[in-house]
Amino acid sequence: QVQYAESGGGLVHPGGSLRLSCTASGFRFAGDIMSWYRQAPGKERELIATTMDRDGTTRYIDAVRGRFAGSRDDARSTLYLQMNSLKPEDTAVYYCKRTFYDNDPWGQGTQVTVSS
Repeated sequence: QVQYAESGGGLVHPGGSLRLSCTASGFRFAGDIMSWYRQAPGKERELIATTMDRDGTTRYIDAVRGRFAGSRDDARSTLYLQMNSLKPEDTAVYYCKRTFYDNDPWGQGTQVTVSS
C-alpha cells in the first residue's frame, strides 16, 4: 500500500535551515508529481511546493518562494525540501504526498519549529 515517511524536522532559530526528506513506497515514484504540504497549529493543511515528475522543477507558494527548494531522487523514491531563512510562521507539521491522489493516506509528518 501507499506510504509516506517524512523526516528531517526539528527546532531551529529564525534564519536557520533544515532539509526535509520524504520516502515514498507502494507506487511508481518516478511517474508522479509530488507535493509538500504543511499544517500550522490551528490552521488547515496547505500545499506549499509541487515538484514535477519529468524535469524535477518545483513550483512554490508565494510565502516560501526564494527560501525553499524542492528536489527529488527517483532512484531512492525520495522527495526533499531544503528550507532556508526560516521564519516563525514556517512552524508547522510538514507532509508529502502525490499531488493528485486525494485518497492517499497521510504520513506522520515531521515537525518544524522555528523559534528563538
